[in-house]
Order: sequence, then structure tokens, then C-alpha cells
Amino acid sequence: MPEKHLFEYAVIRVVPRVEREEFLNVGIIVYCPGQGFLQTMYELPEDRLRAFSGELDVPELHERLGAFVRICAGRSEGGPIGQLPLAARFRWLTAARSTVVQTSPVHPGLCTDAHETLTRLFSQLVL
Repeated sequence: MPEKHLFEYAVIRVVPRVEREEFLNVGIIVYCPGQGFLQTMYELPEDRLRAFSGELDVPELHERLGAFVRICAGRSEGGPIGQLPLAARFRWLTAARSTVVQTSPVHPGLCTDAHETLTRLFSQLVL
């Protein structure tokens, strides 16, 4: 039986009008320390987002979500936060915020393959 690893994940949400607390799930971030894995997947369905608010700056949203990808990847492209250890990067990315891009509470689980888990959660919770 394959070894199971603890992982944590959060759903990335776009909250067009924070005061209304309406959101659209647009991505997933998965952290699995046992596999040295931290990765984000996202998709911005622009038509659905415009149904919430025609005032959204879609290029700005792509930039903010791209920052999640760069920070997860680390290296210099991730800026100062991208230089932190994986656990610190995950905690920073999933910290509570009152902005247009937010994350859900963090949820734990067990997996054998973190990348497969990321893909499955993305399919179930975003697509």
C-alpha cells in the first residue's frame, strides 16, 4: 500500500464586493510537507466574474493570482515571500484577508500523490 502523506489545502476565491460576502472559487493551493510540495492552480472564468460585478479589473486579478503561483514556486520570482520555507509561504498565502482575492479556511487530508490531489481538488471545487 502506498505511503500516505498529510497535506493541507485552501480554495482561492475572488470576492468582487467584500461587503456582500459573495465569492467565486477560482483556484486551489496544496501544501504537502512530506513530498516537499506547494503548488497553486487557478482559472478565471471572466464571464462568470462579470456577472458578480462589471467593475472587476481582470488583468489585476490575473496578476494577483499569478503571485500565488510565483510564491509557491519560490526562487527570486516569488519575491521576499518566495524565499521563505514552504510552510511559511503556505501560511502567508492562506492568511485571512479582506481583499478581492481570499482563501478559504485551510483543510487537512491524506494523499499519496500531492499533484494528483491538487488536480482532483481543482476539478471538484473550481471547475
